[in-house]
Amino acid sequence: MPWPKPSENPNERRPPLLAGKSRQSARPRAASYESRGTDRGYRVLPGTTAEQHSDPNYEVQPFYWVDADLLEARLAGRPWHRSWLMGWKDVAAVTNERTTTCAAFPRVAVGHTIRVMFADGRGVSPIALLTNLSSLVLDFVARLKFGGLHLTVETMKQLPVLPASAYTPADLKFIIPRALELIYTSHSMAPFAEDLDYSGPPFAWDEDRRALLRSELDAFYARAYGLTRDELRYILDPADVRGPDYPSETFRVLKSSEMARYREYRTARLVLEAWDRQNNTRVA
Repeated sequence: MPWPKPSENPNERRPPLLAGKSRQSARPRAASYESRGTDRGYRVLPGTTAEQHSDPNYEVQPFYWVDADLLEARLAGRPWHRSWLMGWKDVAAVTNERTTTCAAFPRVAVGHTIRVMFADGRGVSPIALLTNLSSLVLDFVARLKFGGLHLTVETMKQLPVLPASAYTPADLKFIIPRALELIYTSHSMAPFAEDLDYSGPPFAWDEDRRALLRSELDAFYARAYGLTRDELRYILDPADVRGPDYPSETFRVLKSSEMARYREYRTARLVLEAWDRQNNTRVA
């Protein structure tokens, strides 16, 4: 385990219990309990820095630990035969950059704010399911269905997830290397890499490279859902299609944060550029 053992007994293995705050689809090590501050009376977790993300040995620290036997007992009998897990954050909002936040993570315990998905076998590719649920197009639909502060199992079951039959071998050849590079950035995810027959070191954390990979997957799924380029433009930013006075917004927080940071809506540009490249080369 990459986490330090909290027990004085060196033979006692206690996996951490990770909270939803520590997981993001683009940032699998998003925040840690190793140090905490207060903001307006509420406990807050400091976000992982770029330097920490760049360290493949760094892992976020939990507030609680559990007994390893209890963890394995809860996983016993589940339709899952891998040494890593995947799931989504229960707490969500349409005012976040993404509403549907899915991630792969080590085989550790999680709190109720992370819903674990068991989708192994029956022709289902868990990697394709994970990237599908992390796509902008699906997130757009989730925002139309979402209400309240919890992304429930019932809501997830209503989302238009592509069936396994929608993917060709060429599709998976396009998806899997990108998912691998986005997810395998720390040694704790080595079992995930091994499942994909990759035995190399974790991939370097490069923000620009990661943005490019995510945009390529977003463009891929827009095409997989049969969208036109203008429909994709509308999903990214309705005002780009309907004019600046159009009252609807989709990813307002994402757009605002990128305008402040990059002086452009970078995601929209990268996704549309990826769409054009894939359309020209007929990828997928």
